[in-house]
Amino acid sequence: MRRKIETAKTILMALPYIKRFTKKIIVIKYGGAAQINPTLKDRFVQDLVLLYLVGIKPVIVHGGGKKISELLEKLELGTNFVDGLRVTDEKVMEVVEMVLSGNINKEITALLNYHGAKAIGITGKDANFMRATPLANGKYGLVGDICDIKSSVLLKLIDDSFIPVIAPIAAGDSATHPGFNINADLAASKIAISLKAEKVLFLTDTKGVLDKDKNLISTLTVDKIKELKADGTIHGGMLPKVDACLEAVNGGVNKAHIIDGRVEHSILLELFTDEGIGTVFKK
Repeated sequence: MRRKIETAKTILMALPYIKRFTKKIIVIKYGGAAQINPTLKDRFVQDLVLLYLVGIKPVIVHGGGKKISELLEKLELGTNFVDGLRVTDEKVMEVVEMVLSGNINKEITALLNYHGAKAIGITGKDANFMRATPLANGKYGLVGDICDIKSSVLLKLIDDSFIPVIAPIAAGDSATHPGFNINADLAASKIAISLKAEKVLFLTDTKGVLDKDKNLISTLTVDKIKELKADGTIHGGMLPKVDACLEAVNGGVNKAHIIDGRVEHSILLELFTDEGIGTVFKK
C-alpha cells in the first residue's frame, strides 16, 4: 500500500507542471544514446506520447550523426569535421539525407504512431518550410545557416494534432539544389524561436553543463555562460549546444534545457519534477 501511495504522490507532483504546460509547444532535440539504445528509445517514445495525451504540443528535431558516419565509412566516402561540423559535399549530402529523412525520421514517426500519437515526419524541403544559405560562405560545403522558417507550416500540423518529427535538412535556392545539412541543435533552437515555444530541450550524453570538477550546473544565465566560455569550462561539443540554448532564450523561448538522454524518462523528470535533472538556461 505504501508503494501505491508513493506512486500517487509522484503523479500529484506532476500535476501543476502538466497544468502549466498544457497547450504549450515544447521543442525537443533528440539525439545521442537515447536515439540508439533500444530501451532508451522506447522510454523516449513513451514520454512523448504522455506529453501528447495530456495536451502538451511536442515538436521533435532529431540528429543522426553516428549513423551517418557509419554509412559513410561503409561507402568508403570518409568524413571530415571542422569546428565540430561535418564538411558536406554533394556525395555526403546524399548520405545525410538518406539517413536522416529516410531511416531515422521514419523510425521515430512509426514508433510514435504505434504507441498512440499522431506523428508526421518532414524535412525542411517539405512545403519549403525551412530554407538556408551556406554557413560561413561555404567553408563547410553544404552545411547551412537557416535563413527562413515558415512557422505556419508547422503550426498547421500542430493544430491538426500532429507531432512534427523534423529531419534537419533545409531547402536551397533552386529546385535542383541538393539541400543543406543543418546542425540539429541550431535547427531546434531556430524552430523553437519561430514557434514561440515555451521550452526547448536538448537530449545529450552528459548530465548537462558541468563545472571544472565535473559537477552539474543546474542553472545558467547569459553572464555566467560568458565567464565559463572564457575560462574553458564550456568547450568542444558542448559549445554548439550552449550557443543553441542562448539563441533560444534570447529569441523569446522561455527556457532552454540540456538534459541527460541516457537517463530513462529524462524528459518527464525534467519537466514534471521540482528538481529536474539537467541544466536550465534563463535570460
